[in-house]
Amino acid sequence: MTSTRHRHLALGIALALPAAVLAGCATGEASPAASSDASEHDHDHDEHEEGGHGTEAATDTPRIALTYDGGIVVLDGTSLEQVADLPLDGFTRLNPAGDERHVIVSAGDAFRVLDLGTWGEPHGNHSHFYTSDPAFTTTEFAANHPGHVVRHAGRTVLFNDGSGLVESFDPHDLADGAPETTTYTTPSPHHGVAVELENGDLLVTDGTEDSRSSVVVLDSARHEIARTDACPGVHGEAVAADEAVVVGCEDGVVVYAGGELTKVASPDAYGRIGNQAGSDESPVVLGDYKSDPDAELERPTRISLVDTASKQITLVDTGASYTFRSLGRGPHGEALVLGTDGSLRVIDPASGAITSTIAVIDAWTEPDDWQAPRPTLFVLDHTAYVTDPATKAVHAVDIESGEVYASTTLDVVPNELTGVSGLPG
Repeated sequence: MTSTRHRHLALGIALALPAAVLAGCATGEASPAASSDASEHDHDHDEHEEGGHGTEAATDTPRIALTYDGGIVVLDGTSLEQVADLPLDGFTRLNPAGDERHVIVSAGDAFRVLDLGTWGEPHGNHSHFYTSDPAFTTTEFAANHPGHVVRHAGRTVLFNDGSGLVESFDPHDLADGAPETTTYTTPSPHHGVAVELENGDLLVTDGTEDSRSSVVVLDSARHEIARTDACPGVHGEAVAADEAVVVGCEDGVVVYAGGELTKVASPDAYGRIGNQAGSDESPVVLGDYKSDPDAELERPTRISLVDTASKQITLVDTGASYTFRSLGRGPHGEALVLGTDGSLRVIDPASGAITSTIAVIDAWTEPDDWQAPRPTLFVLDHTAYVTDPATKAVHAVDIESGEVYASTTLDVVPNELTGVSGLPG
């Protein structure tokens, strides 16, 4: 089944490219209209023949990866057909690497690099697309306790909770092997997070294994230029429009914008925001919201919307509980929340209004163990992918139309979920 996104993409390519260029690319021979770059064009086709570093595809090929107890399954992002099953022991975590091709796998004592085998390469006024078999690369980043992976401004930052080591690199270099990295080590190891900004500055948490409450900004030479210690239980980050960064606290958030750190307090004395989702299309960051400090496992129904421009927090009751894997953002900045009633809510981040509710799976209950499989939301372009561990199912939802346009049943119980577009990064 073809998604709305891919129908639009195919039409856009057909309308945008001259017929002569399309014909030249289809045959691997330059037409008269494309003669000015004929030698380069032919060289590219020779270099990317099947059996080389990939098989050429007609268009981009998104792929998603799902962990299970014993490995990682890779699916075609449009049809949801299985592409690969890669064995891997232990509990693993997944994050896009940032180049729309690779995935960072947190497993054991390292961040490992998984090539999902789909990518695009620009060529003049169009791109060529390739696929290959998904496989782990030889690149690994040693980490005795691999933690958060953050992508922003063309840089990917890894945080090692066990040592406090922060490693930053250009993810586009992963295709050529181990990338050149820049490093910084926090004063003490802790469960932290770091974001590298467009100008090379580094926003990073500071704390210990027992307590953490600080957010620090370092310049490109890693000299401290801003700090706040008013963020108890600091956890998680998200970047909004105009590169405003939000970091969660147990009593609100810290916003870094315009070179200043600002504490924004929650409406409740204890109002923990620890998981966030940002979008370049919106100044508002979507976050979770927990208000019971004594709860062993709080199942909140309210979410937070942090306006980084006005420095205000708005709470919205979604009518159903959710978990830390329930938050996402749509292509136009829509706030997305997957509820335990099985429905995906689309929320206007500016007004807080729930604009649509899409029924996707049956009602479910959050497990007590945070590592246990639970329905998970991952957004790629115009598609929201939703897993249902109870039925071993995966569903693809067109966010704008609300259509569940593809579904599949796996042979394994899915846990974590991520993916790549296969577009040029």
